[in-house]
Amino acid sequence: MRTLRVFTLSAVITAVLAGCSPDAPAPSASAPPAATSTAATTPTNDDAALASAVDTFIKGAFEHNPVFAANAGKHEYDGRLPDYSPAGLKATADWLHAQRDTFAAFTDDRLDATGRFRRDYVLATIDGQLFWLEESGFPYSNPAFYTGDLSPSMYLTRPYAPLPVRMAAFIRYQEALPQALAQIKANLKLPLPASYIELGVNAFGGYADFFKADVPGIFAGVKDQALQARFKASNAAAIKASRELADWLKAQKPHATQDYALGAQKFSRMLQATELVDLPLDQLKAAGEADLARNTAALESACAQYLPGKPLTACVAKVSADKPVGGAVEGARAQLAGLRQFVVDKDLVSIPGTEQAKVEEAPPFNRANFAYIEIPGPYEKNLPSVYYIAPPDPSWSKAEQKAYIPGKADLLFTSAHEVWPGHFLNFLHANRVDWIFGKLFIGYAFAEGWAHYTEEMMFDAGVDGATPEVHIGQLTNALLRDVRFLSAIGLHTGGMSLAQSEQMFKDKAFQDPGNARQQAARGTYDPAYLNYTLGKLMIMQLRQDWTATHGGRTGWKAFHDQFLSYGGPPIPLVRAQMLGGKPEAKLWSAKSATGAATTGGGSR
Repeated sequence: MRTLRVFTLSAVITAVLAGCSPDAPAPSASAPPAATSTAATTPTNDDAALASAVDTFIKGAFEHNPVFAANAGKHEYDGRLPDYSPAGLKATADWLHAQRDTFAAFTDDRLDATGRFRRDYVLATIDGQLFWLEESGFPYSNPAFYTGDLSPSMYLTRPYAPLPVRMAAFIRYQEALPQALAQIKANLKLPLPASYIELGVNAFGGYADFFKADVPGIFAGVKDQALQARFKASNAAAIKASRELADWLKAQKPHATQDYALGAQKFSRMLQATELVDLPLDQLKAAGEADLARNTAALESACAQYLPGKPLTACVAKVSADKPVGGAVEGARAQLAGLRQFVVDKDLVSIPGTEQAKVEEAPPFNRANFAYIEIPGPYEKNLPSVYYIAPPDPSWSKAEQKAYIPGKADLLFTSAHEVWPGHFLNFLHANRVDWIFGKLFIGYAFAEGWAHYTEEMMFDAGVDGATPEVHIGQLTNALLRDVRFLSAIGLHTGGMSLAQSEQMFKDKAFQDPGNARQQAARGTYDPAYLNYTLGKLMIMQLRQDWTATHGGRTGWKAFHDQFLSYGGPPIPLVRAQMLGGKPEAKLWSAKSATGAATTGGGSR
């Protein structure tokens, strides 16, 4: 998981021209391959108007969500929080609708091929934002809608300015926080689902603990007494407001419900609005089940070599027992250099720059998932990215805490997912796209699909010797995402209970009890976490279709570079750019790899 550059829910390059040799110069997101054009490509005056409209949209997005702006590196917005009042949320929705009308008015005949791609990218982004804001119901039920915006990490861990400057920004943030938390509390309509309550208690309680125990020490060396006085007052108020909201949510537990399901219609609408995926739910479920079966069969084969004659649970347990030396954080630090060198040696994808990622323990307010990465936005310069790893919950039993720490082989593919060549490399490319919108708005399925895709791709390329133990590490990560995929569909459209999801994570993905609880709960408040596998399967099918006329296996690097050159739009838009035709979702399957094509749009 990583912190996405999406605007509403808290949750983001080189290429080969069609028909050219692998050494051909590459287009960027501002110049999609000529072969993808579906209409006349003569530029018109409206392309300049579109560019102006995009600039206006970005400025408006920054005003409606100043946290998004500050995270992107626009530090004139530092310390500000969004207006979460009903009037503020409505103002944002009204603005998005007006923006949608503006961009929809740029019809095909008024734009060249690049303009049409950019218009569709903006429209898709707006539709996704409107779904979370208006259709999901999450502003009035789900703390996850807010928690990402409230993270103060940028002021505390990102050295974009001297510490006193960042301290002043953090003070403004703390001064704004009580009002924001009061607005959130007023928005939440009781009763709430139990898993949403638990998320809120942990997140807001985590903020209170973090503000009290950790933040004062960060700024202790600042000598400005006026700043220190303001900090002391704002810190006390932020602790009080965060604790009160956590306690209020905790008091709702006796009245908690299990009403977390979006329902089939709204779930399908989510996929269409946020990812341009319009596949029938039964087809999606079948694709997830097929990938689960494929990966389970591969696990059986790897375990037959690694621990012959023993059950899969014993095999996975043995791999998990081989823990990284010094713990997960130290283990991940040791893995990153080797992963980067492997990408270079195998020439799998371009690395545009010399930036590196740091590895740190996740702060207390953001430990709902094992790992994530924070990457500075496109307006920042020469700042580190941080790959965060969460420690086990200290309230768990000692056995559960030990089990939560992954084995070395499992951690290897988490590190590949987060850094090399996953999220970190994705954003190295995105930050070099020559269209600012493509740098700012990176979609969920694009970012998580790419990161998850790279895990299997790295194993296929032979990472760490591609031993059976390494394969088991890769497969346990794949099975986890397969069960997320099926849990999301089951929890929100199939009447699956939280307990049933948790059991599936244990039985099918071989997760320890702590992880299984976390993953099942996440499926209720993050229904889009099926995007890991969904994005991977779309990328794998696109790779198969594109490399069929671009060198096969030798075309992987060119494919990867071109895929990453577009920023982070819905993958069906990327498919249309790389292959021509209209945007559509096509999912890879083992059958498609042997010649039986898998098609989207309900025709599979």
